[in-house]
Amino acid sequence: MKYLSKMKGEGKRPAGADLQEINWSWAGAFAGIALVGYLHEALVSGSTLIMLIESFGASAVLIYGAPKSPLAQPRNLLGGHFFSALVGVACIHIFDPAIWLAAAVAVATATALMHLTRTLHPPGGATALIAIIDPDAGASAGFWFALAPVLTGALIMLAVALIVNNIPASRRYPEFWWQNHQG
Repeated sequence: MKYLSKMKGEGKRPAGADLQEINWSWAGAFAGIALVGYLHEALVSGSTLIMLIESFGASAVLIYGAPKSPLAQPRNLLGGHFFSALVGVACIHIFDPAIWLAAAVAVATATALMHLTRTLHPPGGATALIAIIDPDAGASAGFWFALAPVLTGALIMLAVALIVNNIPASRRYPEFWWQNHQG
C-alpha cells in the first residue's frame, strides 16, 4: 500500500510562464531549429546525410523553454547528445539485426552513461534510439553520426541559446558550463 501511495502526486504544480517568457522561448526554439534546418537544406539536402534530427526538438524545449534547468545546460546538451550517439552507433553494430535489443540496450546504456558523466539530457535517449532506427544514421554513418549531425547540431543550437536567452534582462544562460556550484 505504501508503494501505491507514492503515486498520488502530492507535489506542487509548477508556476505558469508569463507572455514574455513564452515569446522568448518561442523565438529561441524557432531560431535554433530554423538554423539547423536551413543548414541541412543548404548543405546536405538531396544526400543521405542529415543535420536535423528529431531529438533536437526536445532539446529546443529544454534550452529555450527551460534554460535554468540543470538538464538544459551546455554540458548536458553537448555531452548528453554526443555520448548517446556513440552508444547508439555501437549498439546497432553489435546487436543488428535484433533492432529491439539494440534499441533497449542503447537507451538504457545511454541513460547510465549520461548519469555517470553528469550529462543527463533526456533528448539524448532519443538520439541513441535514432542511431538504431534511422538507416542513414548509426548503421550507415557510423561513429561520424556523433559528430555530424549530433554534435554539430547541438553546438549550433547552443550558440543560438547563448544569444537569444541572454537578450532579455529576465533571462540568463547558461547557469553553469561544466560544473555546477556543488562541484
